[in-house]
Order: sequence, then C-alpha cells, then structure tokens
Amino acid sequence: MSRAVKRLVDVRDEEVAALVWSCVYFFLVLAAYFVIRPIRDQMGIAGGVENLAWLFTGTLVGMLVLHPVFTWLVSRYPRRVFVRWIYRFFILNLVAFYALFQFADAEQSIWVARFFFIWTSVFNLFVVTVFWSFMTDVYQPSQGKRLFGFIAVGGTIGALTGSTITGTLVGWLGPVTMLLVSAALLELASWASRRLSFHEGRLGLVVEEEPEAEADLKVVREAPPEERSDQVIGGGVLEGIQHVLKSPYLLGIAAFIAFFAIVSTFLWFHLMHIVDQAYPGDDVGQTQLFSWMEIAVQSLTLVTQLFLTGRILRWLGIGLALSFLPLVSIIGFGILGAAPILMVVVLFQVFRRAGNFAIQRPAREVLYTVLPRTDKWKAKNFNDTFVYRLGDQAGAWSHHAMMVWMGLGLSAVAFAMVPVSFMWLGLALWLGKRHRDYGAAGPELDAVRKAPVVGKA
Repeated sequence: MSRAVKRLVDVRDEEVAALVWSCVYFFLVLAAYFVIRPIRDQMGIAGGVENLAWLFTGTLVGMLVLHPVFTWLVSRYPRRVFVRWIYRFFILNLVAFYALFQFADAEQSIWVARFFFIWTSVFNLFVVTVFWSFMTDVYQPSQGKRLFGFIAVGGTIGALTGSTITGTLVGWLGPVTMLLVSAALLELASWASRRLSFHEGRLGLVVEEEPEAEADLKVVREAPPEERSDQVIGGGVLEGIQHVLKSPYLLGIAAFIAFFAIVSTFLWFHLMHIVDQAYPGDDVGQTQLFSWMEIAVQSLTLVTQLFLTGRILRWLGIGLALSFLPLVSIIGFGILGAAPILMVVVLFQVFRRAGNFAIQRPAREVLYTVLPRTDKWKAKNFNDTFVYRLGDQAGAWSHHAMMVWMGLGLSAVAFAMVPVSFMWLGLALWLGKRHRDYGAAGPELDAVRKAPVVGKA
C-alpha cells in the first residue's frame, strides 16, 4: 500500500498510515452525507420552491443554536471525546427522522421534510468542518500543501459511492431507508477518526526543507502531535468569534466563505427552479437527476484530485488555486444569463462543484494550518458553519427578492452575480498573498493567540 500511495502523491514513510486513515475517514463522512443529499434536494422541492428561502433561514437559526454547544464541547473535552459525541448526536438524529417519516401522514410528512432539509444543511457543514478541523490539527502546514489534495480524493470517492448508492437503490428501498444507511456510514467514520489518532504522533517526525518549515515548528511547539488527541483546548465559548473579529486574516477567510455561499446559493436556486419546470411533480425523476449529477461531479473531481490538485497547490500557490472558482463563476453566470436552460445550469453546477471539491476546498483548508489549535476548531467552525449559512441567507433572500418582489427573470438574476464574482476574485488573490507572507503576519497571529477570552477554562 505504501508503494502504491507513493506513486500518486509526494508522501514520506512516516505519513503513509495517517494519510490512508485520513482518506478512509473522509470517504465515510462524505458517503454518509451524499447518501441523503439527493433526498434533501428533492424534499426541498416537495416543500415548495417558493418556501426555500425560509428553509435557509431555519438553517441559519440551527447554526446559531449549535455553534456555542460545539465550542463548549471543544473547550472542555479532549478531541477524542468531543468528535465521537458529535457523530453520535447526528446518528441519533438520523434514526429519529427515519421514525418520524414512518409514522407521519401526508400533511405531516411535508413539515417533516422541511425540517429534514434544514437539519441536513446543518449536518453537512458540521460533519465536514469537524473533519477538516481534525486534518488541520493533525497535519503541519507544509504537509497540508502536499497531502490535502490527496486526502480529498477519499472524500470524492465517498461522495461518488454515496450518490451511486442512492441513485441505484432509492427506487427499490425508498428514500427514507437511505437515512439508516447514512447512520451506519457515520458510525464507521467515528471509528476511522480514532484509528487516525493512533498514527498521529509519527507525523511530527517529518522535517521539511521548505518555506513553511518555520510554521511547522510553531504548530508542533504549540501541541506535539502525540498529545493533541488527549489535550483539552480550553478557552471560552465565544473565543472563535472574538478571534475572527480581531484578525484581518480570519475576517478575510470569513468574507471569502460568505462570497462562496452567496454565489453557490444563487446557482442552486436557479437549478431548483429549472429542474422543477423540467420535471413537474416527478419525485423519482428529480432525485435520480440529482444523483447522477453528483456522480458526474465526483467523477470529474476525482480525476482532477489525482493528477492536478497537489501540483496546483504547490506550483501555482494558494492564491491562484482560490481564484479558480471565482473565474469559473464569472464565465458560468454570463453563459447562464444568456441561456437559462436545464443543460446549461446542470453543466455549470457540475463543473463548478467539481472545481470547489478538487481545488478550492483543499486550498481554503491550507489557510488554517498556520493558525493555533483554538482557531482551527473554534474560529474555523464559526466561519464554516455560521458565516457560511449567513452567506446562504443573504443569497437566498436576495434571489427571492429579485425574482418575486422585483419581478426579474432567471437571466437578469444570473447576470447580477457576475460583478459579485469579480469582487470574490479580488479577495482570493489577497488571501493568497497573506498566506504566502504569513511570516510577516506572525505578530498579528501571535496577538490573536494572546487575546483575552471569555470564561477561560
């Protein structure tokens, strides 16, 4: 296995076991989510396309409730404890939704579907951000640039597997049974996270001869790899929010995520409207279309991750990698504005989401590797959950206002996203420069580390 992995990625002997378990871990996390993602999208349409903006509001409220609970767990328990509890909480939720769908009548099922849509949107961000926080906690900054692209391959195969399971079995077993399949995969993901912790100590033995080496030493000095699983991070419940507000670097990441969410939400609403028109009242047809779209996304992502992602991150740099998706959005929304039809929106969504998974997401996670542990778990969770859903909220209601209150058509709304994507592109280039010059930003990051916290444990 070591020889096979080394043919695909620049990995050291001490890193192979941890790298393999990281891939397995991400495979199971995304397989669990993508089993139920097509069901979520179909239930969003079933609850009424005109009500989607309200569902996004409900998702934002869910993030407001869960973020302080998450940071409380992070502040008071070691990683090996709170990660397991988070996964078990979501597993119990999946079983509860399965029971509700079994006993609800037709009218009640509509409301259960709406709540399931909100819950799944919360579930997705939490389980994925917990995974990537785990990765930024385990790997040194220079290791992230070399290995995060390959780790993402495990998630891509998991997403492809989950989508294939649903696309193949939903007509036979029905959508509700897929919830139990997701729960089983999530339990396996919890087990894989514990296996990864066993191999974490060897990652600190790798010595790099790269510009990131000094950042590696800072991360290792803060908490040696062999101690992180059992070490309580401490701090206060609001510490992550405080650090985001005080650090231009973290604020820049937050704004980048908000732009991504706004643009993604606009495109998703376009997709929902056009699919609803193309498949009126056809639940199975809609679910199958979403499933096969996921297969196309993950297949394209897999090829890119295997052969391009690592090279892009190391050769072109983080700034250009972050700029890829804004450029795609500028071009894609221009074409969609000229031709708002099913083929265009499906191709745009597939290509754009593949670019996010294969290039932008690994690059965005590398931004966090130079930060202290409290920011990897608390500030990152705030950005990846609340800020992301705040961007969703802004995108959802802006789209609703343009189409319902202002009476604009799909073409005009698509063209409105072109200048927004240009602003997003400028921010991507700025973040790339700040990451490249992180040595000069050392005093700022040190100030963040020493900032007073509320209720420090």
